[in-house]
Amino acid sequence: MSPTQTAQLMNGTGLARRIIEETAARAARISQRTNVVPCLATVLVGEDPASVTYVRMKRARCAKAGITSRHVGLPATTTTAELVDTLAALSQDPGVHGILLQHPAGEHIDERTAFEAIAPEKDVDGVTMHSFGAMSFGLPGFVSCTPGGIVRLLDEYDVDPAGRHAVVVGRSAILGKPIGMLLLAEDATVTYCHSRTADLSAVVREADIVIAAVGRPRLIRGEDIKPGAVVIDAGYNPGNTGDVDFDTARSRARLITPVPGGVGPMTIAVLLAQTVDAAARQLGVQGR
Repeated sequence: MSPTQTAQLMNGTGLARRIIEETAARAARISQRTNVVPCLATVLVGEDPASVTYVRMKRARCAKAGITSRHVGLPATTTTAELVDTLAALSQDPGVHGILLQHPAGEHIDERTAFEAIAPEKDVDGVTMHSFGAMSFGLPGFVSCTPGGIVRLLDEYDVDPAGRHAVVVGRSAILGKPIGMLLLAEDATVTYCHSRTADLSAVVREADIVIAAVGRPRLIRGEDIKPGAVVIDAGYNPGNTGDVDFDTARSRARLITPVPGGVGPMTIAVLLAQTVDAAARQLGVQGR
């Protein structure tokens, strides 16, 4: 890539729209065959403004995809045990096909314990240990939605991870770790980086594919991007700022995701697609 060129933007908004349209068609076919509409239950503890907005947006997307949404709002004082009881009840409810616990659920909540109360067949957000294990071993299950969306974006832009060096900056249980496993399954050589990585810049410079998922604004600088690399910015920070310094990175990368409009829309699209997958499996019908 010459110095005067800029990277092609990876349009997550457009791809997500197509996935939701396909999901709506699948949901309609399921409803016609079973008289049951796929249902996603959203659970929110407290009234954090950002979380309220995210849940409202997800429910609006459900409506566009022909999916029923059932919202369970719990007070901020809800205990871990009470949250576990709520999630267990939804797991046993045959009218609910997928469950989303909006996180963070609060500092007083043991989120791992809460996540594990979600039945694996309804874990459409891919947050349980069962889902992570199934994904890591290539077994049937649900992937974490943001990593799943990233893989769909790479496929859309004909990025084959096989033989490529992928550097994942971040090691969270629902983003960093699972995207690394998904890329490994596609024969990439994967390096995980984190807050204790020595000379992060030097590692990033070797990457053919950069996944920024650490939640620190503009941590990845443009001068650290290998010319022609693919840059996926999964970070979202105040002021619509990602983890990558977009303006400088765009002059060196071949492909790059914008923030917003890149990874974010894909996360919701995968959530809805997996909800319809879950409904199809639970109802015993073809979901395609």
